[in-house]
Amino acid sequence: MKYTECSGGMWNRSHEATVARFGALGDRLAGFGTTEATREVIAGAVSANPWFTGTDVVSAVAAIREQMLDRDRLRAWLAAYGEPEGEPLRVAVIMAGNIPLVGFADLLYVLAAGHVPYVKPSSKDSVLMAYVIGLLRGAEPSLPVGVYGEGEEYDAVIATGSDNTGRYFRSRFAEIPAIIRGSRGSAAVLTGDETERELVLLRQDMLRYGGLGCRNVSLLFVPEACSLERLVGMLRVQRADVHPKYYNNYRSLKGKLAVSGERFVDCGSFVLTDGEEFPTELSRIVVCRYRTPEEVCQWLAAHDDKVQCVVSRDGGYVRGVRFGEAQSPALADYPDGVDVPAFLAGVSRLRNA
Repeated sequence: MKYTECSGGMWNRSHEATVARFGALGDRLAGFGTTEATREVIAGAVSANPWFTGTDVVSAVAAIREQMLDRDRLRAWLAAYGEPEGEPLRVAVIMAGNIPLVGFADLLYVLAAGHVPYVKPSSKDSVLMAYVIGLLRGAEPSLPVGVYGEGEEYDAVIATGSDNTGRYFRSRFAEIPAIIRGSRGSAAVLTGDETERELVLLRQDMLRYGGLGCRNVSLLFVPEACSLERLVGMLRVQRADVHPKYYNNYRSLKGKLAVSGERFVDCGSFVLTDGEEFPTELSRIVVCRYRTPEEVCQWLAAHDDKVQCVVSRDGGYVRGVRFGEAQSPALADYPDGVDVPAFLAGVSRLRNA
């Protein structure tokens, strides 16, 4: 994979240029999946990562177009930040690959802040990332997007991975300002009177992308007085509705739980178990009973460093979204709650002080 960094001169770093640049990318991604060329891209992405499906790839692109590439949304988001000043930073961007284009937001954030991203896409998502970067630079060849090089010097790092890779990143980049992201989970807070439509949307928040994303709901807060019967009936899914690999995980987990004697509720392609922590196994959804809303708020506050987003009817929690919105993060829905442009502005001020 090759990206060409601009040599000499300065690309247009203004907010309006950012709006025009990424708005035009949204235009070029319109109809993604309906043309032969984009279907070939999808086939390549699915071949590189068997966890990807064509439907999931199209869904990810559509969510990015709607939430991050809309010109009005871009302008409103950029209004919270000053225009880029000073020399651009060299920013290493090490991406995850668990869901399609999961690293795109960081690419956008770095460029929108007026800095140069040096990208290391996951091998599991390299096809889609190369395609999107190609669209950006095909329209604007001077746009600086470099390739991350091990051993090269960078002014800042944004690295996303598992808790294990996070420990490595913290050691590797100990002397560099860095955002290091590890494993997180997402929760949903139910009241017990959710509509059928809301529960269908919740099921999407749980199961889209094979349940692999940090924004996939895997912990349900349910009132003590609420019967699980209706909830289970509405959330139940068939084998054809989930990724085959997810279903295989479900079958294996169900067998292990049966052998161990642990109680569970079979929902057709995943299981519900009682608990108070995010599950470590795919296809296990944990149900945490609560008596008062204050108990939920206390739990969320105590586990803030492990929570990515919180789904509810009104989206009124910290990093909260409404049912069906977990997999469509807005521009300001920063992973782990860390404002990336503000972080880079702080690094730039320190460097230029």
